[in-house]
Amino acid sequence: MKVKGAIIAAAAVMAVSAAANAATLDDVKAKGFVQCGVSTGLAGFAFTDANGVWDGFDVTFCRATAAAIFGDANAIKFTPTTGKTRFTALASGEVDILYRNTTWTLSRDVDLGFTFTGVNYYDGQGFMVRKSLGVKSAKELDGATVCIQTGTTTELNLADFFRANGMSYEPVPIETNAEAQQKYLSNACDVYTTDASGLAATRATFEKPGEHALLPEIISKEPLGPLVRQGDDQWADISAWVLNALIIAEEKGVTKANVAKLAADGSADPEVNRLLGKEGSYGEMLGLPADWAVHAISAGGNYGEIFERNVGESTAIGLARGLNQLWSKGGILYAPPFR
Repeated sequence: MKVKGAIIAAAAVMAVSAAANAATLDDVKAKGFVQCGVSTGLAGFAFTDANGVWDGFDVTFCRATAAAIFGDANAIKFTPTTGKTRFTALASGEVDILYRNTTWTLSRDVDLGFTFTGVNYYDGQGFMVRKSLGVKSAKELDGATVCIQTGTTTELNLADFFRANGMSYEPVPIETNAEAQQKYLSNACDVYTTDASGLAATRATFEKPGEHALLPEIISKEPLGPLVRQGDDQWADISAWVLNALIIAEEKGVTKANVAKLAADGSADPEVNRLLGKEGSYGEMLGLPADWAVHAISAGGNYGEIFERNVGESTAIGLARGLNQLWSKGGILYAPPFR
């Protein structure tokens, strides 16, 4: 009887756990859309067009998540968040997932109670100055005024860098990229520091971008990626595998243009067939339709297509792939096997 009681008790715990873990997906399906937390506005990454429609690198990953669940990339709503408000919005349930150039750190992953589900952009903190200052290195910035977003890892990195190099600075606190741009261009600060990708994106919007330089120093590791609340393994798995699917799609040559045909006809590559729902029960494992990855890829293409369309070298932002190139092409972008 004791054994039977223990089995019943264990089954009960597993049932409660399974119900808890399904909470976010159930809630999302009930309301009919994914609520995605994004930046208040960063060219190439998260912005609204002339019609008020959200677009950009991070936004496209949000849409891919919605497409995987609903088969519709427009089953999504966006909540703009600042460095200060983003974590509260996620923790409170105001947003279901955060795709907002947020750095994966131990304290955010553990102490704040979030789960980072991957890295969609490998970055590092840099510095932007007006060329008229004649500064060629961040080590020449002793005594500078520095625009810095509050509530971010950049605050701590900045303090560490200046301290390590025996320099002083005067912080000019800002909350949004738009505020930083306004203060920097009005000479309220000598320097703007944030993720190097953010600096390139901001400079691209200037009337005269050529008058501003990005200094050579990169002073930190900034692995940026999606995060969700802890305690919901199924939702974390969905977030992680949507991102992984888009990376694997690039590895395997699956694109927005050919995904539908490959899904219909099949491929000689078994991993492609598994990815597109032709073999195995991977969608069922996630609580999603068999063809969830087909819809995710159809939303905006594979990882490489998303990168090039939004922030790549052919855009005004002009970012090289660098570390964000596939592992097989010299970068460190790598997804676990789809099997």
